[in-house]
Amino acid sequence: MAGSDASPSPAAAPAAAVQVRCAGCRGVLAVAPGMTEFICPKCRMAQRLPPELMPPSPPKASPTPPPPPPLPPAPPPPPQPQSQAAPPPPPPVPVPAPRRSGPRAQGVDPTKIQLPCARCKAILNVPHGLSRFRCPQCDVDLAVDISKLQHFLASASPGFVPPPPPPAPPVPMPHMPFLPMMPRMPMAPMAPPSELPEEINEVAVDVEREEDEGGAVGDTFMDYRPPKLSLGLPHPDPVVETSSLSAVQPPEPTYDLTIMDELDDTKALSCLQIETIVYACQRHLHHLPTGPRAGFFIGDGAGVGKGRTIAGLIWENWQQGRHKALWISIGSDLKYDARRDLDDVGAKCVEVHALNKLPYSKLDSKAIGITNGVVFVTYSSLIASSEKGYSRLQQLVQWCGSEFDGLVVFDECHKAKNLIPEAGGQSTRTEFIVKYHLLRFTYSIDMKRPDRNWGMYVCRTLNYKGVDFDVVEALLEERMMNMYRKAAQFWAELRVELLSASEYYGEDKGNSAQIWRLYWASHQRFFRHLCMSAKVPAVVRLVKEALAEEKCVVIGLQSTGEARTEEAVIKYGVEMEDFISGPRELLLKLVEDNYPLPPKPDCFQQGEEKVTEVQRKRHYGLYVSLKGRVRKLTKMGDGSDDGMDAHSPLDSDHELTDSDEEFYMCRICNTEEEKSLLLQCSSCATRVHPGCPIPPCTGLSTEDWSCYACKEKLEGYFKERDAYITGLSKRYDTAVERKSMILDIIRALDLPNNPLDDIIDQLGGPDNVAEITGRRGMLIRASDGKGVVYQARNTKEIALDMINMHEKQLFMDGEKFVAIISEAGSAGVSLHADRRVKNQRRRVHITLELPWSADRATQQFGRTHRSNQTSAPVYRILFTNLGGEKRFASIVAKRLESLGALTQGDRRAGPSLSAFNYDSIYGKKALTMMYKGIMEQDAFPIVPLGCSDNQGSLQEFITKAKAALVAVGIIRDAAICIGKNGGRLTGRIVDSDMHDVARFLNRILGLALDIQNRLFDLFTSILDMVIQNARSEGQLDSGIVDIKAKRVEMKESPKIVHVDSLAGASTVLFTFTIDRGVIWESANAIVEERQKDGACSSNDGFYESRREWMGRRHFMLAFEGSTEGMYRITRPAVGEALREMPLVELKGKYKKASSLEKIGKGWQEEYDASSKQCMHGPKCRLGSYCTVGRRLQEINILGGLILPVWGTVEKALNKQARKIHKRIRVVRLETTDDNQRIVGLMIPNAAVGSVLDGLQWVQDIDE
Repeated sequence: MAGSDASPSPAAAPAAAVQVRCAGCRGVLAVAPGMTEFICPKCRMAQRLPPELMPPSPPKASPTPPPPPPLPPAPPPPPQPQSQAAPPPPPPVPVPAPRRSGPRAQGVDPTKIQLPCARCKAILNVPHGLSRFRCPQCDVDLAVDISKLQHFLASASPGFVPPPPPPAPPVPMPHMPFLPMMPRMPMAPMAPPSELPEEINEVAVDVEREEDEGGAVGDTFMDYRPPKLSLGLPHPDPVVETSSLSAVQPPEPTYDLTIMDELDDTKALSCLQIETIVYACQRHLHHLPTGPRAGFFIGDGAGVGKGRTIAGLIWENWQQGRHKALWISIGSDLKYDARRDLDDVGAKCVEVHALNKLPYSKLDSKAIGITNGVVFVTYSSLIASSEKGYSRLQQLVQWCGSEFDGLVVFDECHKAKNLIPEAGGQSTRTEFIVKYHLLRFTYSIDMKRPDRNWGMYVCRTLNYKGVDFDVVEALLEERMMNMYRKAAQFWAELRVELLSASEYYGEDKGNSAQIWRLYWASHQRFFRHLCMSAKVPAVVRLVKEALAEEKCVVIGLQSTGEARTEEAVIKYGVEMEDFISGPRELLLKLVEDNYPLPPKPDCFQQGEEKVTEVQRKRHYGLYVSLKGRVRKLTKMGDGSDDGMDAHSPLDSDHELTDSDEEFYMCRICNTEEEKSLLLQCSSCATRVHPGCPIPPCTGLSTEDWSCYACKEKLEGYFKERDAYITGLSKRYDTAVERKSMILDIIRALDLPNNPLDDIIDQLGGPDNVAEITGRRGMLIRASDGKGVVYQARNTKEIALDMINMHEKQLFMDGEKFVAIISEAGSAGVSLHADRRVKNQRRRVHITLELPWSADRATQQFGRTHRSNQTSAPVYRILFTNLGGEKRFASIVAKRLESLGALTQGDRRAGPSLSAFNYDSIYGKKALTMMYKGIMEQDAFPIVPLGCSDNQGSLQEFITKAKAALVAVGIIRDAAICIGKNGGRLTGRIVDSDMHDVARFLNRILGLALDIQNRLFDLFTSILDMVIQNARSEGQLDSGIVDIKAKRVEMKESPKIVHVDSLAGASTVLFTFTIDRGVIWESANAIVEERQKDGACSSNDGFYESRREWMGRRHFMLAFEGSTEGMYRITRPAVGEALREMPLVELKGKYKKASSLEKIGKGWQEEYDASSKQCMHGPKCRLGSYCTVGRRLQEINILGGLILPVWGTVEKALNKQARKIHKRIRVVRLETTDDNQRIVGLMIPNAAVGSVLDGLQWVQDIDE
């Protein structure tokens, strides 16, 4: 198990230790002479020396002379007489006791054959007769070479007699260097096997891996036309749906539209819009088992025409006598689009009332007078209420009435969140839907759920033909690179400063967690702003290029920086020298509001004043003389009605008065005196005659006097207090000074301006750029060019709530050719090259900043790609060359991929950013492996970029990586070791961070460019390896897989295996017969055609395997693929493989064939043999269930309604033997005889019985 790259130390003395590399941790170990088995002290892996370092076995005494070798390189030693003993073996080299008493290698079974793994060199205990197995350590598939095994056993075990004929001398195999048996543990004599195990077919292994990876990728989209309706005109633009959904047929239409005659005359709606209205009205006629009316979902993509479809649905309900409707959407501006759509379908008599413009009173009252029509309301309005507590929701409930059965439309229904709000959240009040069982609900969003055969939704999208997608890398300029490097260094120093200040100054430990939450949130926003600013030069360049090509530009972003701008305006005024730097203002706010400061000394002074006041009042009224008490009791008695002695002088609740008639005792002479003639101590309230103290106190005010004892105590106290307050003041001043110093450093940093303001300024200002965002004001260049001025976006003529509509119109009219949009301002806005508008230039949509979620991304993409357009847009998605910025693309890509699976049944539908999806189960696994390598808990699975096998370069990278992860807070409790590991950095990564890809990608944004990109490259390299391993094991979820074959026919009638009780939809089992093979004539014709076109390279052509299996070789056809050095493979039995083969692997396993006659004969033989037999041969352990390399196959697909039976299918598949058969695979195919498309779950032949037993109900569909 020691690494195969181990080599003896040069010129080592006989007693010197041997240096080898550990097979587990790859560390260099010193092995004492004579020791062949050992355990690594670091990773505790049991291993032994590689063959080239094994010591020669000492000769044994023998009664007979040893036979000479067959081909001796030198004369053999003379035989010894029988009576003479063999010379004793040489004395062993002394070995230190601790090394000789080391633990023996664990897990060695002498009854099995010990063979090394070809990759990791681990010693494996292989049972006799097992010809194919997998290494449990590195998970590589291994095969045993029988001829080498026979020679190995013959040389290693004296008791083994190989069967005739004797094996030929072994040829060394670089990929399988077998080790001799372990000394001192001889293997027991083994009888020869009765029958040699079957050889492993390497070609079969390759074909099995290719089949496990899935079928070929076919067309994702299919052209769409209503399959069961022929009403209306075709849609003005090509519309498609995913080929997966096209295989699912909708129910039969049974509803007759009232407005159909009118639509035939006006041609206002297309055939697919009419289809949607028919199915929605048909669905609204049904009720769910729980009582409410069934709803309908419009899942069409952006730009298909959902608004006009909704208008037609409202008009149909109006004609049916339902004259009240609610239209709930995301923005009040869309009310004008609703009015336009209703006019287009002929519903001009239907009024649209914006609820946010109406008072909080009854809508049908005489003051308002709304008795019918459409009430347009936003989701935010549903939670609004007046000062008196009357809410908009109450208005709607009162207006609808208890018997309301009209239409309720949830437009952009992904905004109707928080139906049941989380802790601290606020509901959008959409819960009122559960109160009205008669409502006709219609949901509209750019998505759908996979339940088409229930007739509860439709989902189409515009064809992306003609749309260009391009991911543009914006390289950082030199100034920006310096800026980024200094910013990353500053954030690392700020973190250390805050840690120190929190420990030294922080009094409130509970506030520390809040500071760090704000720190990391600001850290993320800061570098996100920096990444946006780094792309501004590229944006300006792309805009100018597009304008020069007579195109117009739409720039999409999310952050406008309005909050930072408004804070700066409050701080500096409306006139400033330059545009606001968002990153700088963010840093300033973080430090100003959250830098830990000790308490100000003023509070201690105030506390002292309170103490003095208390001292003045305590003991007030003590030492009253008897005469004074009598006088007081006399006063109390005079005021009493009953003369009862109810109060004693000491228990009286009456306050003492300042009467001169009261008498007090002098504490020094103990004589009575009137109060006015005694001095009273302001601290202890003691009263004395002025002449009694020594020295006497004369000429002093009775209010300010203190006795000598108190005065001495107070003077000492005040000295200590002043010293304490002075120390606190100095500590506070030091903290304030450090805070001011940090603020000065921030102000001196070279940081970029707000990207939005910078882009508008560089493109000519607001006169040339239409801004469609949610901000109220902007900074513009002053008229004299000196400084900037803050001004409102709207003017006297245009209200603020109409400014975005005005700017949009300027863009569509061609008065401005550049538009900048944000999510807040552009929801529902159409900016495409509409045939009805003046600006017919092609749109170039530049994504400066991706949204945080996939639904927002698709919304933004849909602003410029819509129906009735003269040209499709060009999308330019910008990224910098920063590894950390992939964090934002990762979020969106993950959501786009899942959204595509949910809404279109296919993850390949729509614009894909799957190359940037790192936050997946494979990404989490790759991150964990990288962290363990950096923390030296495990070896790196691959060599990091810039490192070699040299241990020094690897250790240098690990040190830098640890320091970087400490700087961004991923490695915690960092410390520098002393002693044996002096200078080494240690720490820990908490379990939750070990697989948190989002945090890793977010935090590394704050690192210097070099180490940031090296860490990111290492992460992605490990991720690629993890994905490749998952693909080879058949565990990679690649979405829907197309089954391609030259012939696909249905074998027998489909069987219904489940019927849903609610919708009546069925789950059907289909059985198909497919033929995947390629005949010799077709293969040869492909070669001749490519040669005729001159498309063949020197390595293209027919190949035959270098080895024979079962007496014959395998043939295949190879052509260079899409990537240089990768070749597309076509085999006689299975056709074209999905996986492309590297040239090195191709030439290693195959050789180019030259004889066409030999190739044709071998090709046809393999083609014929594969019709009934798999590539493993007649002794395959899976028997007829194995389909590896079989040309004719039987495929079972469970189609129709899938979700209710998903769990049953999953349980049945978990019982299968092959891994690929355990995984649920969604497949689709199309029959070649009648072009019937089927999509569903693929059920292996061996699992059909288990699935049917689980469903317990089978019926022929013909019955």
